Amino acid sequence: MLPIHHIYPKLATPARVVITTHQKPDPDAMGSSLALSQVLKALGHQVTVISPTNWAAFLDWMPGTEDVLNYEITREKSARIIAEANWIFCLDFNTLIRTKHLVPVVEAATATKVLIDHHQQPAVESFDFGISDISKSSTCEMIYDFILEAQLQTYLNVDVAACLYAGLIGDTGSFRFPAASVSVHKMAARLKETGLNHTVIHENLYDNFMENRLRFIGHVLTNRMEVFYEYNTALIYVPKNDLLRYDIKTGDTEGLVNYPLSIGGIKMAAICIDRDEERKWSFRSKGNVDVNTFARRFFEGGGHFNAAGGRSSATLEETVKTFRQVVKENASEFQLI
Repeated sequence: MLPIHHIYPKLATPARVVITTHQKPDPDAMGSSLALSQVLKALGHQVTVISPTNWAAFLDWMPGTEDVLNYEITREKSARIIAEANWIFCLDFNTLIRTKHLVPVVEAATATKVLIDHHQQPAVESFDFGISDISKSSTCEMIYDFILEAQLQTYLNVDVAACLYAGLIGDTGSFRFPAASVSVHKMAARLKETGLNHTVIHENLYDNFMENRLRFIGHVLTNRMEVFYEYNTALIYVPKNDLLRYDIKTGDTEGLVNYPLSIGGIKMAAICIDRDEERKWSFRSKGNVDVNTFARRFFEGGGHFNAAGGRSSATLEETVKTFRQVVKENASEFQLI
């Protein structure tokens, strides 16, 4: 994978461009994709954003979301566009497996593939150009850097700023996580200079749910949370019947894993959700607890030092049992005690 600055001169030549991201895109994934899309369109490129799956309704306010293709319901059209593309930008994921059913389509494409991502252990052999920087707060911060380094700041308008800001606050926990560096706050200030209304973005992302989600959270915290004080760890597990009972949609469980971290002394929080095809894990931690390594070793996952994801093909009961066991057996290694 060659450094990304090699493509900057090539951006002046209009081309067919596809931008894709990981399945179930979050604010950072969707925000970075839409921001880059708007800039490239302004340069004269023909751009299509393709999501591997659907996305949360609280992202629909973002400028350009109405044109994003959901691969799972536009397979033939999306596959044709990818096959005809000159460039494929891969944002906010470190390996193609995170694009779910898009993997063989992207692998087969003859387009030049560009990675822009901040997760650990990128599969650099899958990309022609790119940048992977785990010191960055978000992929939106990296797209902002891309815009400045490629001398494209003319196109940094209020719509681009809104998409970037959404991803920035999403991945920094509204600036409370350690990744909220000096450069992040300087970026936020620059985005505000475009006329950005940050209050509306916070409301769109965090005050835009149905009543059933709040009742679901109350139920889960009361009945589906276990706290292992001896290991400074908390676990939430969500059976499929809970999702059905409360009519939970994509995005409704976003941020739920963070709730146990508000308990004094808890260093690691985990949530396991029973999906149709697999059990999905999310892990969050404080300080020097490495959930990236934890997720990679035990739950086929990975991500960041303090935020990672995973999966399991086992039943909910089996994978939760595994979690309890590995926490007990490895608590000292992961500095949970």
